[in-house]
Amino acid sequence: MRRLAFLVVISALAWLPPPAGAATTAGIHVVTASGAVHALGDARDVGDAGDGGLPSPVVGMAVTPTNEGYWLVTADGVILRFGDAAFHGSAASRPLNSPIVGMAATSTGGGYFLVAADGGIFTYGDARFAGSTGNIRLNQPIVGMSTSPTGGYWFVARDGGIFSFGGAKFFGSTGAIPLNQPIVGMAAHPSGRGYWLVARDGGVFPFGAAKFKGSAGGAPPSSGVVGMVATPSGNGYWLVTGDGRALQYGDAPALRATPHAFTVAGA
Repeated sequence: MRRLAFLVVISALAWLPPPAGAATTAGIHVVTASGAVHALGDARDVGDAGDGGLPSPVVGMAVTPTNEGYWLVTADGVILRFGDAAFHGSAASRPLNSPIVGMAATSTGGGYFLVAADGGIFTYGDARFAGSTGNIRLNQPIVGMSTSPTGGYWFVARDGGIFSFGGAKFFGSTGAIPLNQPIVGMAAHPSGRGYWLVARDGGVFPFGAAKFKGSAGGAPPSSGVVGMVATPSGNGYWLVTGDGRALQYGDAPALRATPHAFTVAGA
């Protein structure tokens, strides 16, 4: 089923915060299903698994606080680490009811969360369990997660249903709204008081403190949108397309394109 495959095999993205005095420095990492990492803008490439041969596709990525490393996670829970990313455990040896669909790191970099399509959550290192939907019958599968700076985390489902846990508060969802295309990802507002959802056609749905800055919904890219990343100010975001382009909105600066020609996982 092509649509389900796209939602499970989603590109992973990470924002590279600018150092002091260099506000124009920005970058995003994009990873393909085979584990090839491509850096946009000033993001650092410190290795990947792009030679293929993985038993299951890469479905998520998280970057360390230093921006000198990152983790990749596969659908069967294998963790691959690069640079200064430390290994804290994996779900590879556990029987999974549903495949892993995403991950998020803690603010310290001392741990990470893995989320499965049924909303089961797996915590490692200093990541703390705050709840899950693993025992709830969902209308649509979970397609991603985001952590809140106030503690806790959100899950987002393919229909835009939001599930909030711990210090992460509920600000609204598209669960009851007819969508032209399914939701493929979310980004938290830096304040923790809101979030954006993005659909495959580039439609953007803001909630709480997250404000609408534009979308690709009126002229969706042929490769589709596979995710989004918010700027640290919360006044902008990038939408990343299936062919590896970053479309900027609000105060998000333009990013140098990857020199590689590739198709992002699921495009």
